[in-house]
Amino acid sequence: MKRTLLAATLLMLPLAARAQPIQGLYVGAGAGATWEEQTRVRLHTGPSPGPTLDANFSTGFAGLGSIGWGFGNGVRIEAEGSWRRNSVNSANSSALTGAEQKTGAMANVLFDMDIGSPWVYPYLGAGAGSQWVQLTRGGVTISDPSFAYQAIAGTSFPIPWVVGLSVTAEYRFLGVAGQRKFPVVNGVSAYATDDNNHAVMLGVRYAFNVAPPPAPPAAVPAATAAPAPAPARNYLVFFDWDSAALTDRARQIVAEAAENASRVQVTRIEVAGHADRTGTPQYNLALSRRRAEAVAAELVKHGVAKQAIDIQAFGQAKPLVATADGVREPQNRRVEIVLR
Repeated sequence: MKRTLLAATLLMLPLAARAQPIQGLYVGAGAGATWEEQTRVRLHTGPSPGPTLDANFSTGFAGLGSIGWGFGNGVRIEAEGSWRRNSVNSANSSALTGAEQKTGAMANVLFDMDIGSPWVYPYLGAGAGSQWVQLTRGGVTISDPSFAYQAIAGTSFPIPWVVGLSVTAEYRFLGVAGQRKFPVVNGVSAYATDDNNHAVMLGVRYAFNVAPPPAPPAAVPAATAAPAPAPARNYLVFFDWDSAALTDRARQIVAEAAENASRVQVTRIEVAGHADRTGTPQYNLALSRRRAEAVAAELVKHGVAKQAIDIQAFGQAKPLVATADGVREPQNRRVEIVLR
């Protein structure tokens, strides 16, 4: 139960973070070292219970492959196949020797986090599924399918010269529920109940739908350089999430719009407020109006006649970027200024 709560907690931690938008199909693979926690083992000679031993395991090898789908808002789901093997290296009795091998199929939910760097994306996740625990003792092997759960913490590092490819480094905790029986050797059987495993892996992940970065604009020869452009008539002012306060950059854009309004022929100035799809439509409509009114007031401060300004509010109805409900899309939190 404690391990299940740990996995659930790790999954909920990043909900307030900004997401790395992985969209569509991806595949991944990884390999590394695995450590099996000390296991309590009870010996039986015939039907009678015997002593309880502490079994220790050598450092082993782990490998996995996965295929998944990203939803474009940081959330990913994936199916995973994995393999782990650890040998028993010591116990309180020579009655327990051999190895344990796990082959598993897991379903995982993960969340990628954008921490402001294009080269580092941490992620957390949790999963559940089945592990086929193969126990070998004295040359005899049995296999036992059991419910399993895991917690995942990792970081991906995008490779800039291969679009969609990332290197991953991660830690995984794997717990297997239930009791497992080691094979009978010389009339002695062994039962283990604890099965907790830790693994550290390096791997690669490839996302198929990552768009390449835009090519740099071509240089215009001096002899054919275009004349200076006419003053702009359309301006976009962006806002922080759930805010109608003007940032320093927003004030600069409004000042530029006010200055150009005095340089071109203008009959009216349209100021239209918008919001993203977090919150209710009614709340977003009111928020977009407050944003439009804040921009209009700033235009008046820069000499624009109040009666020349036409204020409109559209809420979440006209996004620049189409998103699902609840997505904090920065380009949709805006006010558009149009000089007519």
